[in-house]
Amino acid sequence: MTCRKRFTVTVSTVFADSKIALNKWLLGVRLMAGSKKSISAHQVHRSLGITYKSAWFMGHRIREAMDIDGGPLGGANFIVEADSTFVGGKAKNRATRSPARKNPVVALIKRDGRVASKHVANVTAANVRPLIVGKIDRASHLMTDESMVFTGMGREFSGHETVNQGAGEYVRTGSSHHTNTVENFFSIFKRSGIGTYHHMSEAHLGRYCAEFDFRYNTRKITDAERTDAAMMRGRGKRLTYRRPHAA
Repeated sequence: MTCRKRFTVTVSTVFADSKIALNKWLLGVRLMAGSKKSISAHQVHRSLGITYKSAWFMGHRIREAMDIDGGPLGGANFIVEADSTFVGGKAKNRATRSPARKNPVVALIKRDGRVASKHVANVTAANVRPLIVGKIDRASHLMTDESMVFTGMGREFSGHETVNQGAGEYVRTGSSHHTNTVENFFSIFKRSGIGTYHHMSEAHLGRYCAEFDFRYNTRKITDAERTDAAMMRGRGKRLTYRRPHAA
């Protein structure tokens, strides 16, 4: 029995119902998968010969494909670092008059392993705790800065150590007490907001987090393999059109 409807290989993928040629979609995925600090919609629009609106939407569909829950981080005898930062680009790029505020992002990263980052409304214990306890194995050793946000929840893990960055302590001499791994992840993320995107809107910040998580978590494979992985993750996902914002 036939379904009596047109059926293509893009059905039930993030590429569905798009008028953009599939070869341009493949090139778009390759560009995003292989660019360490990502690539702007304007650059995709110029490189692929499509409109800026199409390039903007293409980028968010690809980010949707990259978004995946990889399960709890860490475990017994593993260290997981947790920290927060504010992203959004330079003030002059966030608004024409009074600059919009930067937005907080919390990242959790297993030493020599995966990262999971998420936009939160505010960096408070109430907002951060669900992410910390939901994404980190309780048998892990938690490593943070001296922020009181992490103090209470640190007791829920096998151990909790801090460095006092406010006092200029970034690495405790002769020990593994530091949050340099998560700081390095943030440095790449924030550079993209300054040099690539110039501004990342709050409405879509979660997808930008997914994009940078994906590239970090696949850092040990080639760009071609990372492109294949992004394509495979696009199955069974759908993102409907929304009017582009300045991000």
